[in-house]
Amino acid sequence: MRTSISKIREMKQKGEKIAMITAYDYAMAKIVDEAGIPMILVGDSLAMVVLGYESTVSVTIDEMLHHTKAVVRGTKNALVVGDMPFMTYHTSTADALRNAARFIQEAGAQAVKLEGGVTVAETVKAVVDCGIPVMGHIGLTPQSINQLGGYKVQGRTEAAAKRLLEDAKALEQAGAFAVVIETVPTPLAALITRRISIPTIGIGAGNGCDGQVQVVSDILGLFTDFVPKHAKQYAKLADEIRAAVIAYGTEVRDGRFPTEAHSFSMDESVLEALKE
Repeated sequence: MRTSISKIREMKQKGEKIAMITAYDYAMAKIVDEAGIPMILVGDSLAMVVLGYESTVSVTIDEMLHHTKAVVRGTKNALVVGDMPFMTYHTSTADALRNAARFIQEAGAQAVKLEGGVTVAETVKAVVDCGIPVMGHIGLTPQSINQLGGYKVQGRTEAAAKRLLEDAKALEQAGAFAVVIETVPTPLAALITRRISIPTIGIGAGNGCDGQVQVVSDILGLFTDFVPKHAKQYAKLADEIRAAVIAYGTEVRDGRFPTEAHSFSMDESVLEALKE
């Protein structure tokens, strides 16, 4: 049985830390699901780490739905959250409802994520009122990176900190079941976590949040363009994969692969018949 939003809320109430991670395809989602991670985010970060775009702004809803479907097929237990991409919920409430519904109805996700606080609270409420669970996202919101002026820590001034707290409260009141807090000073994220009843999921927001989310490509060392400060590499798979591919190429060129162990035999009489 899949993790429910009620279970996620219950984890906060019990003081249980919540682990969340991204996944973008069937094989990785299956591994993450089997590892017991309760929530998987099909993040718009796939724009950069999977599709090679310069930022998350470029990814389309069709691309997001394509990858969300694959992740859902690879999971049985995790709550799958689909990340609504840039401009799919900004133009009108009708567009937001239609696009959110596509993540649930077409892709099979159990929830969607929207960036923003006070400015999207009405939209969040409308989506929730239609029966679609919503996860909020405040702090550094990558879809607004051009307006923010780069990937900078958010909430360091008194005014900015107050705005983030207001954003979190607005999302809570709108009915969001959880909120991601990204690239925010640890004390502020901890304060927000204490002030709202819904779970906070930090990324670059310290250990005071109710849970953490990381990009799977970062923690596995698969994405090598850069390593974010908030990410810990639990493995360096890019090095291992590169070494394996080099070994494969070498063995093919040297005629050492395939061997009999990787080949198929046939009855000698068939070959003899072909010679006649």
